[in-house]
Amino acid sequence: MYWKDEGYLLSKTNYSENSIIIEAFTLKHGKCSGIVYGGNSRKQKKNYQIGNKISLNWKSKGENKVGYFNIELINPILPIYFDNKKKSSSIISAISILKILLPESQTNEKIYHIFEDFLKELKNNNWICSYILWELTLIKELGFETNFLNLNNPVKQISESIQINNKSFKIPALLQNKNKVKFSDHEIREALIFNRNLLMENFINPNKLRFPVYRNLLEKYYNT
Repeated sequence: MYWKDEGYLLSKTNYSENSIIIEAFTLKHGKCSGIVYGGNSRKQKKNYQIGNKISLNWKSKGENKVGYFNIELINPILPIYFDNKKKSSSIISAISILKILLPESQTNEKIYHIFEDFLKELKNNNWICSYILWELTLIKELGFETNFLNLNNPVKQISESIQINNKSFKIPALLQNKNKVKFSDHEIREALIFNRNLLMENFINPNKLRFPVYRNLLEKYYNT
C-alpha cells in the first residue's frame, strides 16, 4: 500500500537510535502514524518539530501492518513564533487538542482547513480571538452544536448561557460580540475557560483524557 499526502506533525517518539514514530494530521487520510527511519539523525531533526507542515509518503505491506513514512518539510510553523510565548503556546495547544480528539484514519478536510486558517490568523493582532473561534468550530465539527443564537427570541438573539450535562455555563462577552476589535485579558480568559468547559464536558471527561498542558498554560497568560 502507498499514498502521498500533506499534513502537520502532531507528535514524535523515539523508536530506535536513529528512527522515530510520528503522528500526523493529514489532509486526505486524517490522523495517522508510522515509522520514520533516520528521523533522529542530526540532519533530519529540524524537520520534526511539532506543528511543522510536511509532505508525507506512506508505505505499508498491508492495511493492518505498520506503516513507514518518507518526509519532506513544507513549512516550519512553530519556530516562527519562538519569541512569542502566547502564540507558540496556542499552536502547541491546538496541536495537542487535535492529537487527543481526532479519530484515527478518519478524513476531515474541514477540520484540516480551519486549522490552517487559524495558523494564518496568527499574523494578525486579533489572533487570540481566532484561536478561541477555532476551538468552538472544532467542537462543533466533532459533534457538539455550538450555535448560541436564540431563534425564538428576535429581541435578544444570543443566549446568556447554555446547559451541558445539567450544568449551566455563561456565554462570555467575547462570543457575544465577536465584531469588537479589542478585548481585555479578562474577557479573553473568560472565553478560554468557557471553551475549556465545553471540551471537558463533551470530550475530555467522558473519554478519561488528559487536558493538554499547553492549553492550561495559554489560559494562565491571560490571568488578571
